[in-house]
Amino acid sequence: MESSRFGSGGGAGRFPEPELCNVCGGDGHIDNAWGQRAKCPSCHGSGKRRADTGFHDVTKTKESHHRPTNRAAVVEKQTWPTSPAGIALATQIKASPKLSDAAKERLTREIIEHESTHGQPTKTFLKKVRKENGLPPPSGPA
Repeated sequence: MESSRFGSGGGAGRFPEPELCNVCGGDGHIDNAWGQRAKCPSCHGSGKRRADTGFHDVTKTKESHHRPTNRAAVVEKQTWPTSPAGIALATQIKASPKLSDAAKERLTREIIEHESTHGQPTKTFLKKVRKENGLPPPSGPA
């Protein structure tokens, strides 16, 4: 009589026994320190070792992953003042031979920041910047 292919009655070794799970030892469950019992995360309760496919593809193929984001567009930083008084002061700073390039950039940024908080450079701010950097007062109407 031939042996059953599912039994352990010998056989020619055509169907090897599955390997036991390395995590749970074939039990299919794991006990923790508090006495709780849970399904094995490796074999999901079967007790048999999972087939190693070697590569697990996690590519996102759902349409929802390819929709545009809801983030606001990046706004370019302002590089030159916008108010007439700020433009005049920045032009005067740019034309000054006394100041280094780094100082010119720093002062221009200060003017832009002052405009962003105050809307327009205040007279006090204009006087302070001119006095600290040795710039002549603006030539106004007579």
